Amino acid sequence: MATSTSLVSGPDGKERCAWAGNDAEYVRYHDEEWGTPLRGDRAVFEKISLEGFQAGLSWITILKRRPAFREAFSNFDIDTVASFTDSDIEDLVQNAAIIRHRGKITAVISNARATLELGESLSDLVWSFRQTPLPRRPTTLAEIPAITAESTALSVALRKGGFRFVGPTTMYALMQSAGIVDDHVEGCWRAG
Repeated sequence: MATSTSLVSGPDGKERCAWAGNDAEYVRYHDEEWGTPLRGDRAVFEKISLEGFQAGLSWITILKRRPAFREAFSNFDIDTVASFTDSDIEDLVQNAAIIRHRGKITAVISNARATLELGESLSDLVWSFRQTPLPRRPTTLAEIPAITAESTALSVALRKGGFRFVGPTTMYALMQSAGIVDDHVEGCWRAG
């Protein structure tokens, strides 16, 4: 059974993974998105992009700016982002509504270009690194790894394809958020 430090009881009486806390947007994200299978190249490209922006920051910072990121990056349309120019990069660096990290901005654009050159579906490639059989459900937050052999292999595959800001820890966060792994702790109402 999950420990009390691994779960938090919300105002609705539901037990959730403790990382969700009581922030309304975090609770909504936990309840509606995190760990829910996400497929499709555009959706997976967006998630990879946002996970890259999150590196070194809290996820809530990115989550609260997600509408601005979607607007700035043309709803993460891969073809459109791949065609961004130096002028677009300069506009993005000046956009206070997003994270104005030039390296992360240029990584999104180069990752869009790399996606177009993959020769296969980005979504299918990412999902091909799903561990089988699935690991046992964590009973505490402490049991959740930061990286796995699968996230490391995914990172290596993407880097070989020219992707940036796709380290093993970032890719494990992607796998969690996209439902490739299900790390809702035992006792969480979303577990299973």
